[in-house]
Amino acid sequence: MLIGVPREIKVHEYRVGLTPESVRELVAEGHAVLVQQGAGAGIGAEDADYRSAGARIAAAPAEIFEKAELIVKVKEPLAAERALLRRGQALFTYLHLAPDPDQARDLLASGATCIAYETVTSPDGGLPLLTPMSVVAGRMSIQVAAHYLERPHGGRGVLISGAAGVPAARVLVLGAGVVGSNAAQIAAGVGAEVVIVNRSAAPLRRLESELGPRVATFASTPQAIERELARADAVIGAALVAGARAPRLVTRSMLAGMRPGAVLVDVSIDQGGCFETSRPTTHADPVYAVNGIVHYCVANMPGAVPRTSTYALNRATLPFVKELAGRGVIEALRANAHLRNGLNIFRGEATHREVADALGLPYSDPAPLLDAALPRR
Repeated sequence: MLIGVPREIKVHEYRVGLTPESVRELVAEGHAVLVQQGAGAGIGAEDADYRSAGARIAAAPAEIFEKAELIVKVKEPLAAERALLRRGQALFTYLHLAPDPDQARDLLASGATCIAYETVTSPDGGLPLLTPMSVVAGRMSIQVAAHYLERPHGGRGVLISGAAGVPAARVLVLGAGVVGSNAAQIAAGVGAEVVIVNRSAAPLRRLESELGPRVATFASTPQAIERELARADAVIGAALVAGARAPRLVTRSMLAGMRPGAVLVDVSIDQGGCFETSRPTTHADPVYAVNGIVHYCVANMPGAVPRTSTYALNRATLPFVKELAGRGVIEALRANAHLRNGLNIFRGEATHREVADALGLPYSDPAPLLDAALPRR
C-alpha cells in the first residue's frame, strides 16, 4: 500500500504522522511511504532521515493526497486538506468531529474513509490512541496553569507549590480519567493542594490510593463544582465522553464566584470544552480572560512538545497503520472491531453513533457498509 504523510498545517503544530523509525518498519513490510518535504522538522527528523528509512519525499501535499491510498496525520485536516481528499482514500488521524460540523460536512462530501484515533478502542474498554496524548496534555496542564498563574501573564501571582509558611495553590481537576489522573499526579508532585471531582467513585478511590492525603476527592455535582471553583487557583477541565461533545461542567454564571486571576485550562476543548466560556485558541494566542478569569483553551496542547508527543503517539498508532496497510483498509475494518469503532465517516455516511448524534446526522451501521464495499470476486 502507498501511505502518505503530509506536513501538519495547524497553527504551531509540530508533530508528524510517522517517524522515520515507523517508516522503516512499514517499508520493511513491503509498503511504500510518501512523506512531504519538511514534515518531520518539528521533531528533528530531516528529509534525509526519511529517505534513509525508505520513504520518498514529495514537494507538496497535493502529490500525497493524489497518490496515497492511506493518509496518516496527527491533527484533523483543515479546509485546504479536506479539499484534496477523494473517494476510496482512507484518512487516519485525530478528527474530533462532534464540535466541528464544517469538518464533518466536508469529510462526508469527500467520500473518503475517515478513521479517528480518539474513538479506536481496546479490549479493556480503553482508548489506546487517545491515551498517549491525554497523558501528555494532562501533565502539561499543570505547567501551563503554573505559568499563567504568574502575575505578568494575568494570573493571581500564586506559586503553584507555595513556599515556607505560604499555602500552595489549590488545583481543581474536573474528571479522573487519563487527563485528570495525570494532572492530579503532577500537581500533587509539585506540592499543590489538589481536589478531584468525578462522576464515578472507582477512579477517585484509585487516585486516593495512589496519591494518599495529598488529594481530596468529591462526587461531581453542580453544587460541589461551584463550591470548589470558589476556592480554586487553577482548574483543569478533563471531562470526556468518547466521540461526543464534552459535558459542560462550568457555566458562565459560576465564574462570578471565582477568584480574579484564577486560571482555567480546558483540555477537553478538542471535543467542545467543558467550560461554557471556552473557545478554541492556538499556541500563537493561547489565552483570553472572561470576568477576570484566565482561559487557556489550546486545541493541540501536545503539539508544543512534538518530539515527546510524536514518539508516544507512533508507538500506539503504528500497529493499526500496519494492519490497515497489510490487510487493506476495508478488510482491516471488517476484521477488527476496535479499529472499526474508530470509523467515523465511510463514503458519505456517519458511522459512529455518538458523533452522528452530536452533529444531528443519521447514523449508519458500518458493518453492512463494509461488507458491501468488499471487492466482488
